[in-house]
Amino acid sequence: MIESHQSTLAIFWREKVLFEAIAFAVEKHGKQVRKGTNVPYVLHPLNVGYLLLQHGCSEEVAIAGFLHDTLEDTATTVEEMRERFGERIAWLVEQVTEPDRSKPWEVRKQHTVVHLRQVEDREVLLVACADKLDNLQMMREGMRVYGVEFWERYKAPMPAQKWYYTTLAKIFQQRLTEEPGATLAARTVEVARQVFGE
Repeated sequence: MIESHQSTLAIFWREKVLFEAIAFAVEKHGKQVRKGTNVPYVLHPLNVGYLLLQHGCSEEVAIAGFLHDTLEDTATTVEEMRERFGERIAWLVEQVTEPDRSKPWEVRKQHTVVHLRQVEDREVLLVACADKLDNLQMMREGMRVYGVEFWERYKAPMPAQKWYYTTLAKIFQQRLTEEPGATLAARTVEVARQVFGE
């Protein structure tokens, strides 16, 4: 009876925090928009969290997905995130956050590639994979609507973007070989192929 009650409380807590994370992301990303569009930026982290839930990941991992850009793109601090969502979720978000946004694009992306090749915690890979899959899906739609002009809104040209996303897609495919994650990685590889022609 006690175990059943504790299990119910744990489910309630996870669901409560899940909705708090969604509200937190909406609040923090505010009126940010995606590059070259009037599309609210917050739709991206919401999509990332949704993809993680859709592919069978835990609520904790989905929460990290909803919050994955708050350290990188808002004034949110690690301390604030730890206080609101706990050590584990704050750590997961830190792991998918670029450490120094002042560095050149190539340096930052090379750091991400090396980090995701080496990181041992597969839940970091799950959040990163869902992030890149949603970006790729947005790129696919942008190319469909705008053609090659779509790439003008990015700091790095299309060949550099191709290197980055196809390299990461291969890492996810090689490292996420079981569920949850294998189907997410396979989808990422497929959409990267659709976007970049490989």
